[in-house]
Amino acid sequence: MGTSESDGAGLPEGIELAWGLRERPGKGPKRALTLRGVVQAAVRVGSAEGLEAVSMGRVASELGVSPMALYRYVPSKNDLLTLMVDEVFGPPPPLPDAAEHGWRAALGAWMSAMRAALAQHPWILRVPITGPPTMPNNVRWMEAGLRAMRGMGLSGGERLAALMLLSTYVRSDVTLQHDLQTAWRAASTSEAEVLRGYGALLATLTDAGRFPELHALLDEGVFDGAVEDPDADFAFGRERLLDGMEALVARRSG
Repeated sequence: MGTSESDGAGLPEGIELAWGLRERPGKGPKRALTLRGVVQAAVRVGSAEGLEAVSMGRVASELGVSPMALYRYVPSKNDLLTLMVDEVFGPPPPLPDAAEHGWRAALGAWMSAMRAALAQHPWILRVPITGPPTMPNNVRWMEAGLRAMRGMGLSGGERLAALMLLSTYVRSDVTLQHDLQTAWRAASTSEAEVLRGYGALLATLTDAGRFPELHALLDEGVFDGAVEDPDADFAFGRERLLDGMEALVARRSG
């Protein structure tokens, strides 16, 4: 791992590259590529063929260069994956101002915006998390979340813990929905068909005497068809988490 002549000396090379603290390549012939061009090519491969298809060789082929040429811009595949995630995640969109609209509206919008960003490129969720946010856009999302929590009266550590809780919920929801949709497409079926089949299976396997709560759901028709609002489950969980935050704030100020 090299060092930088900038204030970022000693940082991992991938972080230096992402924040513009290191210029690559330093020597050699006139550049035919740019760092962002390499990252965007990797994103195209990942989006079209899946994360498992992303390799230095495959990205080099996408760009029409040799694999060794890429190493002049990105030090390793792991760094490339990290840069890809930050590229497609992007910065957060404008959010409601907590001072004007209240922290709950701002934080709820932050969660929904994160969900939309992840759902657009669900392969992001397959890249392992190896530490706290360090990439520029990830840090921007953290800053936006902290800004949304102004006025809650929580300590810095509590605000960070709250962001971890809320972002974990968002990631879990997007992962589950993506996995289910992928399975349904592979089986050439639909959510409505799956739910009806599941309801019929439960009715066959169980009886109301031993499983009264399940049969109450069956009688209510919960499994009779697709959910009318695909975002309803996410919204329900988001609002219950925010209810908990609101109760904490009220207890602190009471």
